[in-house]
Amino acid sequence: MAKRLKQIAIYGKGGIGKSTTTSNLSAALSTMGYRVLQVGCDPKSDSTNTLRGGQYIPTVLDALREKSGVKARDLVYEGFNGIYCVEAGGPAPGVGCAGRGIITAVELLKQQKVFEELELDFVIYDVLGDVVCGGFAMPIREGIAEHVFTVSSSDFMAVYAANNLFKGISKYSNSGGALLGGIIANSISQPYARSIVDDFASRTKTQVIQYIPRSVTVTQSELRGMTTIESAPDSEQALVYMELARRVAEHEKSTAPSPMEITELRAWAAGWADQLLAAETGEVRYAAQNI
Repeated sequence: MAKRLKQIAIYGKGGIGKSTTTSNLSAALSTMGYRVLQVGCDPKSDSTNTLRGGQYIPTVLDALREKSGVKARDLVYEGFNGIYCVEAGGPAPGVGCAGRGIITAVELLKQQKVFEELELDFVIYDVLGDVVCGGFAMPIREGIAEHVFTVSSSDFMAVYAANNLFKGISKYSNSGGALLGGIIANSISQPYARSIVDDFASRTKTQVIQYIPRSVTVTQSELRGMTTIESAPDSEQALVYMELARRVAEHEKSTAPSPMEITELRAWAAGWADQLLAAETGEVRYAAQNI
C-alpha cells in the first residue's frame, strides 16, 4: 500500500516568525519518526538554514539559470535528523516575478517524482504571505497543499495579511484549491494578544491550532544556526513545537474561512483598540464578547 503524503503550506507576513515556526515544525515531525521535506518559497532563500547549522543551500532557480538538464534530486539537501531541504529561490534583483521560483520548483520536483523517491510523509511549503498572487498563491490555487496554516500575531498587519490569505483560500475553495487548517498564533505572551487572535479566528470561522509564546530560547537557537528542537530539545519552547507537530500530524479536516471585508476589519481593530485603552485604565478586562 502506497504511503499517504500530506502536503501543507505555512503562510505569514514577513518577519512574523513563519520560517522559524515552519523549521521547528519540520524538526519536531522528524523526531516523531516522519520523513519530511521542507520547501522554502521565499525569494530570500533562508527558510531551511536553521535545519542545516546556519548554512544556505543553492536554489532551484539559481541552478536552472546556470545550466539546463538539472536533476531535481541534486537540489535536495539533508538537514537535521534527515529532513530534506529545498529552496525555490527568486529572480535576479529587479527582474521577473518573485513567486516564479515556487512554480518552477514544484513542477521540477513533481516531474522527476522526487516525492515518491524520497518516500515522504510530509511536504511543508514555507510561503511568504504578504501577497497572495502569482506564484505565491500556487500552493492554494492549484491545490498542491491540502492544508494551509497561517502564522499570525495579534498585531494588525499580521492579522491583515492573514485575512488577505483567507480571501485567496475562499476564492479557490470551490475549484479544488487548498483549505484552511487554522492559525498558528506566534509571540503570544500576554492575555490580550491571545484574546485578539481568538476573536479574529472566531470572526473568520477558523481555529487557533497552537499558541507559541515569545521565547529567548528561540533567539539563542537561531544565533547558533539551529532550531529550538535541535538546540534545546528539553526546553518548554520545544514542547510547544512538539505539540504543534502532533496537532498538525493529526489534523485531517480543513475548511474555507470567512474573511472580513476591509471596512469590517478596520472597525473590528478599532473596537479592540478601545478595549485595550479601557483595560489600561482598569475599566474592563480583556474579553472578546465585550466588543
